[in-house]
Amino acid sequence: MYDGKHGFVSKYGEDLVELLDPKEGERILDLGCGTGDLTEMIVQKGANVIGLDNSPEMIKAAASKYPYIPFDVRSATDFIYQEKFDAIFSNATLHWVPDHRKAIDCIYNNLKTGGRFVAEFGGKGNVDNIIRALRDALIRKDYADRAEKKLWFFPSLSEYASRLEEAGFRVVFAAHFDRPTLLEDKEGMVNWLRMFASSYIENLDKEVVNEILHETENRLRPTNFKNGNWYADYVRLRVVAYR
Repeated sequence: MYDGKHGFVSKYGEDLVELLDPKEGERILDLGCGTGDLTEMIVQKGANVIGLDNSPEMIKAAASKYPYIPFDVRSATDFIYQEKFDAIFSNATLHWVPDHRKAIDCIYNNLKTGGRFVAEFGGKGNVDNIIRALRDALIRKDYADRAEKKLWFFPSLSEYASRLEEAGFRVVFAAHFDRPTLLEDKEGMVNWLRMFASSYIENLDKEVVNEILHETENRLRPTNFKNGNWYADYVRLRVVAYR
């Protein structure tokens, strides 16, 4: 489903690769590489790249598609490489890491002096409509405990830039912007919920899950369904920082 229905994750990361501007022979880590499409794009620029992801399934898919690229299953809060990197790149990953301080420290400690960190992920306000509608639907079905789950970390620009500076980084660019994102086909919103919000509905009866998802979808129709298409109300945070 990730590759088939949510290709926008990699597509929107393509201009982030341009911002990274990888050079021939540079050693680069793709942190949260998913199924490896952007990792491969960086390799095509001539860099020596390692892809890292916390999901064995994602890494298995990446290694199958790009067997000539080294991939590792590791956590963003607990990784160390003997040879440090010229750059660490991360697209659509760090909002999945609640312990952002540990992640920032890992990133800093694995960069060479003068190395750069280039990242984009969900910022303050990201998918607010979707989260609110899903939580309301869960509460109406007497799953208030599930509605209180905290899956993501969506910081403001000032909050995240300050954390980077506290760790020793020099932040040279930061942007916080809206990016409504088109979802594939008429089941786009339900597919998005099944893919990215699965923790809210895991281990529930299939019929109950369907009721929750379709109630969520109905609540979102006035705000997130436009001209016959579903959109995720994405708000992104993009940063460039140097060690």
